[in-house]
Amino acid sequence: MADRNSYMLKGKLACKGYDWWWHSLLAVDPATGEIHPFYIEYYVINPGLAQSAPVLGQLPDNRKNGIRPCYAMIKAGKWGKEKSQLHNFYSIQDFRASATEMNIAIGSNTANEKRIKGSVKISRQEATDHPEWMTDAGEMSWDLEIRKKIPYSVGYGASTLFRMFHVFEMYWHVGGLITEYAGWIDYNGKRYMVKPELGLGYQDKNWGKDYTNPWIWLNCSRFFSDSGQLLSDTALTLGGGNPKVWGISVGKKILVAFYYENKIYEFNFSKIFFQNQKWNCRMDDKFVWWDVEVTNRRYKLELDFKCPVDTMIKVQYENPMGENNHKNLWNGGFASGTIRLSRLQSKQNPLIVQLRGEYGGCEFGEY
Repeated sequence: MADRNSYMLKGKLACKGYDWWWHSLLAVDPATGEIHPFYIEYYVINPGLAQSAPVLGQLPDNRKNGIRPCYAMIKAGKWGKEKSQLHNFYSIQDFRASATEMNIAIGSNTANEKRIKGSVKISRQEATDHPEWMTDAGEMSWDLEIRKKIPYSVGYGASTLFRMFHVFEMYWHVGGLITEYAGWIDYNGKRYMVKPELGLGYQDKNWGKDYTNPWIWLNCSRFFSDSGQLLSDTALTLGGGNPKVWGISVGKKILVAFYYENKIYEFNFSKIFFQNQKWNCRMDDKFVWWDVEVTNRRYKLELDFKCPVDTMIKVQYENPMGENNHKNLWNGGFASGTIRLSRLQSKQNPLIVQLRGEYGGCEFGEY
């Protein structure tokens, strides 16, 4: 599965495609002991249209003349009271990536399977003067060692054959469902320490020619038992929306994977036999909610998570055509809730485990 974490923009996708590598993790303020969730993303769009400088699709003249975006980008920030999304843009000449493994360089920013290092900085004046950057003001730098313990592959939907024929509009691969990060993050003048014992981190990637609508994601790697014990090597990921096959919608679907006691319990919409799903993602004035019940032939998984809106950002992307359609794509790192895993064919003792999760990464948006 290592190749699924590699650079994907070949053939048609080079001129009409995006690829990104996402990391989310927890860090602690040494002065207070408070935990803070952060995210880091290495991103590239339409590299086959390369020019000597970044081409921003949201510039008014570019939008008017149908000029598509072309750049590499560092996106980073945090969630909570000091939330932000920070963007720095680079020309494709400053971008390098491997077609066989996760090994990326954007300017002096680097990311591979064992380490990520980089920085992003935007002044208040720059953020004000350049709305096409879709960024807040601030600065962040990081140097983090990585140990990926458990990957998750979505199956044949992201296989070589399906990628070759560009079957799906948007692809997903979880390179690190359970990932240990260690090192430091500097954020707006304060240093935060990253330690594996705080809770496990997460790394995935998306690529394709457009973004799904609706857009749904939930990840949690910090679970507690009923007795309050923090569990190691336990993680959840959920993704989906409205997948399209050769441009034709297959309806609103999600894919769920839960890793517990050395086993992955998978509820995958692409494996159509013996599985069912009911889910509702919604938003009110205070929270975004994920209510999910999925079953396969042997198991049922139920989860009820929510994230406070005031801790979230409206994450900004433009698609390869230069369209910024997702203007209300809510993205957070404070999702919390419960998860229940049960056996379907056991009447005497169906419940396998019930856990409480916190500091979950999450996303929901629809237009």
